[in-house]
Amino acid sequence: MPLDLPRLLIAGTASGVGKTLLSYLLIAELRARGWRVQPFKVGPDYLDASHLAQAAGRPCYNLDTWLMPPERLEASVASVCRDADLAIIEGMMGLYDGREAQSDAGSAAEIARLLQAPVLLVLDAWAQARSAAAVVLGFQRFAPQLALVGVMANRVAGPGHARLLREALASSSGPPLLAAFPALSEAPWPERHLGLLPASEQALGGERLDTLLTLFRQSCQLEQVLTLARQAPPLATGEAQSETRSTAPGEERVPLALAYDEAFSFYYADTLDLLRQAGAELVPFSPLRDSQLPAGSAGLYLGGGFPEEYAAPLAANERLRRQLAELVAAGFPCYAECGGLMYLCRQMRTASGQSYPMLGVIERESMLEGGSAGLRIGYRLARVERESLLLPRGVQVRGHEFHYSHLDAGPSPEEAAYLLSSPDGQHQQPEGFARGNLLASYLHLSFSGYPEAARRFVAAARRWLRLL
Repeated sequence: MPLDLPRLLIAGTASGVGKTLLSYLLIAELRARGWRVQPFKVGPDYLDASHLAQAAGRPCYNLDTWLMPPERLEASVASVCRDADLAIIEGMMGLYDGREAQSDAGSAAEIARLLQAPVLLVLDAWAQARSAAAVVLGFQRFAPQLALVGVMANRVAGPGHARLLREALASSSGPPLLAAFPALSEAPWPERHLGLLPASEQALGGERLDTLLTLFRQSCQLEQVLTLARQAPPLATGEAQSETRSTAPGEERVPLALAYDEAFSFYYADTLDLLRQAGAELVPFSPLRDSQLPAGSAGLYLGGGFPEEYAAPLAANERLRRQLAELVAAGFPCYAECGGLMYLCRQMRTASGQSYPMLGVIERESMLEGGSAGLRIGYRLARVERESLLLPRGVQVRGHEFHYSHLDAGPSPEEAAYLLSSPDGQHQQPEGFARGNLLASYLHLSFSGYPEAARRFVAAARRWLRLL
């Protein structure tokens, strides 16, 4: 059935121009008016997505054609929008920035075309007026088949500046100015080495949010924005796959413990959905505060996050560390990504040089590096080197890395879970650890790229239950 839903993609001229803030405020304002807004984030970003989810009061889904096939992406959008009144999609970087310099692959423009979503372009208008029209027209004419329908200006100096911007766009027959948001004296969210602090640590609310929403209402032509969103045509989409369902009628769901607190919060909403469809009951717990796993847990999912910022309290929770180490050593199903891998190591060394004891399941020390030299970022091809909790040997999956830490020694050939390479197949290196029911790696996966992973995880957890 076609998806007939108002939708907009909020793109930018570049990173840092205010896409997340204006997307957040648009979602929050519509929610306050009673709209059910489904948020999406282009690309593999967890941080911006966490804030959009907080604004909407429902999960934000990542849209990434590297991590999932386009048909799966479209089906997922149709599925999660069934009870929504409108979809807001925040782009990444600049509108046309993606995996390649010669095409729109992986960009917000690609997603806009795929979902036939009208585009609002956000630009930082500080210290420019007529030149802003030149920038906008360049973006519009670069790909005239794209429906660039309006402009949202950020860091506007005042009503006079807004008038100049509006007149410059109108005189050049450019798209209309729909918002002229003022320059703020301080950023709405603090930042850290990976980007914005996640909503689990720094949610926007209270008087600060009220003030920003008041500014947004005064500066945005909301009814015109909604009119443009309603112009999105019906979208033909396939049905979401159901191949991961593994719960027989009457069969109980399998409890999977999900680490979720300030230290661990990086999860893809579609991955969690696929685990539920496969028969899992996801039970959140806090490695920072809980002294034991939720009762009845049959598996453990340790996502990414910022464990390095909470190394001391993680280390101080000795009772939980001891329980988890004993369980994993005994074959308890455990999947860990990035920050989760760091937690499983023998020690964690922070940027200050202080080392803290962790679980000791993996005989390595994770070490945080500062500056650009320590950054590992990018999409990865991963050939599975040995049968693991999630994946059969020999298959190739796609993922991404984004971290400043590294291990004091890489995996041996006998330990490595993957052989990683860049998207062009170059720069191969072993990555991760796979043994028995343990899979731990710096690689982030979206299970939408390989839905069978969810079924395998839940099946292993169900087998564990039967051994008890």
